Amino acid sequence: METFTRLRPLEQNPDFHMQRKISLEALRGDMIDAPIIDIVNGINSLSCCFTIQCCYGHFIFEGHPDPHSIEPLPDRCGILNVEYRIAYVALCIDNSEMGKRLFSGLNDITAVDPENVQFCCADWFWERQINSYALQVEPDRFKHEDKAILDYQEALHIEKTRNALFSKLNIVLQKF
Repeated sequence: METFTRLRPLEQNPDFHMQRKISLEALRGDMIDAPIIDIVNGINSLSCCFTIQCCYGHFIFEGHPDPHSIEPLPDRCGILNVEYRIAYVALCIDNSEMGKRLFSGLNDITAVDPENVQFCCADWFWERQINSYALQVEPDRFKHEDKAILDYQEALHIEKTRNALFSKLNIVLQKF
């Protein structure tokens, strides 16, 4: 699945509020990874946006094959490679003053780690929902993918970046 395409400007969407209502009615708590439930609820509490999909980001390695694990990476050096499943929040933003402020705030989050954090669009999201964007943590060389094989030290760095991104996202949401 390609997750990264160029950032598009917000467009007018007269159906935004109806689309938001339908999306939020279909959302169930068991669809969200536990560590980001509060963030998703924070996003969805804003009238200018709603989530489409999200993932906390998962690390899979020898002896730890659970693709849904939310456990932090261990402090072991014996792990050579880690399969990283991308951390992201995909959301739809209304073309309103509040939506434009949120758009700007999300774009600023990339400063957490510009080589590994992207604020972008995904064509397949946009085709289903205009004004859909993704804030993702993925090494730049893999930004078009939804998973990557990383050496252990890079995986540790990505884990720290993921945690920093969600922390910063929470701070941005509190400004609304």
